[in-house]
Amino acid sequence: MHAAYWLQRSAQRTPNNALWITESRTITYREGAERVNRLAHAMLARGASKNRAAILSSNRFEGLETFLACMTSGNIPVPMNPRLHPQEYAFLLEDSGARFVFYSEDFADQVARLRTLVSGVEFWVCIGAGDDQSIGYESLLADAPADTHPNVQIDPDDVAWLFYTSGTTGKPKGAMETHRNLITMCQQFLLGIVPDVAASDVMLHVAPISHGTASCMMPHLAVGAGNAFPLSKSFSPDKVFEAIDRFRVTSTFMAPTMINMLVKSDVRHRYQLSSLKNVIYGGGPMYVEQLRQALDLLGNVFVQIYGQGEAPMTVTSLPKDEHLVGTDKQKTARLRSCGRELPAVRVAILDDHDCVLPAGQFGEVCVRSDLVMRGYWNRPDATAETLRSGWLHTGDIGFLDSDGYLFLTDRKKDLIISGGSNIYPREIEEVICEHPSVADVAVVGIPDELWGEAVKAVVVRRAGKDVSEAEIIDHCKNHLASYKKPTKIEFVAELPKNAAGKVLKRELR
Repeated sequence: MHAAYWLQRSAQRTPNNALWITESRTITYREGAERVNRLAHAMLARGASKNRAAILSSNRFEGLETFLACMTSGNIPVPMNPRLHPQEYAFLLEDSGARFVFYSEDFADQVARLRTLVSGVEFWVCIGAGDDQSIGYESLLADAPADTHPNVQIDPDDVAWLFYTSGTTGKPKGAMETHRNLITMCQQFLLGIVPDVAASDVMLHVAPISHGTASCMMPHLAVGAGNAFPLSKSFSPDKVFEAIDRFRVTSTFMAPTMINMLVKSDVRHRYQLSSLKNVIYGGGPMYVEQLRQALDLLGNVFVQIYGQGEAPMTVTSLPKDEHLVGTDKQKTARLRSCGRELPAVRVAILDDHDCVLPAGQFGEVCVRSDLVMRGYWNRPDATAETLRSGWLHTGDIGFLDSDGYLFLTDRKKDLIISGGSNIYPREIEEVICEHPSVADVAVVGIPDELWGEAVKAVVVRRAGKDVSEAEIIDHCKNHLASYKKPTKIEFVAELPKNAAGKVLKRELR
């Protein structure tokens, strides 16, 4: 069993269902499986399996088709964020030892620069209008020796996907996600996140396909559901609403930043959105006040997930019904949580000696599961440190309450220690975000001669609103212990974020 097998099975069971849906084209499961098989054979004809194949693509079906063809042929896809610098792409290609690069035509300029920076890539394949130095994607499929499923031995613990961490604190590391990991992930989706997914569903891929949306594709493949693509290359609330209406979208995955952009849009009333039943969100903090606004806009469609590249997507979940809190204070407080562990996962909070802490105590979030990666690519020291004592050490700080709800406070590296006291930026961010004039916020520690570190808040004002440094600090005084309040407020037009929507706090210190 391997992760791409779901495509073949759904092609057998629901051959005429739509697999890929675009503005101008629909490809059925039967047609899609044949295309994937052709691409898999084309790759195998150019070398043995277990080669790395980098994918640099805007959100188009050929990018996900390449993911599946790599897995079908026993090769290893290496997704690359579409917003990186050529030097960063070069690092990923060199570190992974990629032999193939599949890129969409809108990255032609970056690829031209990449060719001067790397030497190990043998095959450059262009999706769209390429040049004489690249192989055309469609011609590669047309020249493939067969469209049947290739006979390749793939073991459950073979690497299915090399996912590079976002590198918010340093050089990215390649998490080796195996077929066992991805199969476990898909089962988790079907059991606890989208148990209502059906063959009649349509998932809209608006987040970069190099990130979580490709994982969310898997349970939809398993049931024979459709995968639709946005009507613009960049994230546009207007185009997202239009795509939901046009394609009768039922599911999507979004980072909290994207949901907040939808909430702020004034065009929602133009479109029919009643088909939407699952908006999966994760990858960064979703503050309670912002979540309330999203529920008012779209209704009870939200499912929160928590995971990371080292344990993809499905460590914990806060399901739809637990977003309906009414006036219940305990349920409202749990909107700040990531939900509870999913069936095939054990979550524990460990201290610095890897001892399990009781409910309510802060420590490092650690995970045991078949979901956990095999290790980091060519990084044995980092693997040993992260997977020590039989646990995946996530680097996240948090606690479990008495009912098993996981509350994240911060990344371990973002913890602020002021005068010997631990200060968790997430707690302060939640409070500042409740101010009616604040659109977004990030809290970091800055050097302080007396206290070691002091608290700094970087604030984005809400459009048309004004608020001063003193007003933000006074607001914090009314809701937080005095030692937690910021000593400095900086106002900016927007927060620096990576392609996954995570705030780059290193740029704010």
